[in-house]
Amino acid sequence: MPAAVCQGRHTHGRVPHVPTLLIVHHTPSPHCQALFEAVVSGATTPEIEGVRVVRRAALSATASDVLEADGYLLGTPANLGYMSGALKHFFDQIYYPCLDETRGRPFSYYVHGGNDVTGAVRAVGTVTTGLGWRLAADPVTVTGEPGKADLQACWELGATTAAGLMPGA
Repeated sequence: MPAAVCQGRHTHGRVPHVPTLLIVHHTPSPHCQALFEAVVSGATTPEIEGVRVVRRAALSATASDVLEADGYLLGTPANLGYMSGALKHFFDQIYYPCLDETRGRPFSYYVHGGNDVTGAVRAVGTVTTGLGWRLAADPVTVTGEPGKADLQACWELGATTAAGLMPGA
């Protein structure tokens, strides 16, 4: 099949393409879970129309998931000054299979840490720059217990990233 058909970009008489937001997350704690749920709530709010939201744990997300999506939202804890091993594993699995096909696609991310997220933010930025992904919304970083403002920022992150994929956006 031609690459355009594999990516779902052209319909050629088939069912019209529905843009897909792939949320890839590593959620090992209640704090990360709260941020993840806020992101999903924002991405799936009724005001977002015509966008399919797919959720995958970082250890189960595949290159096929990435190739089938039109945009990405990533979530990770900051572990020992770096992104989680699960998100790093995800990037290791998809990097070369998706390098050419996904260049220029929009993404954003959120990071939770106990006291510092600098290394995790730098690591995610390095890999996504290598992939050629385009930052669609400012990332959300949270240290300590997420407060109401942090959860609202994650909701907005999900909504903004999904809205950018809406037909006609």
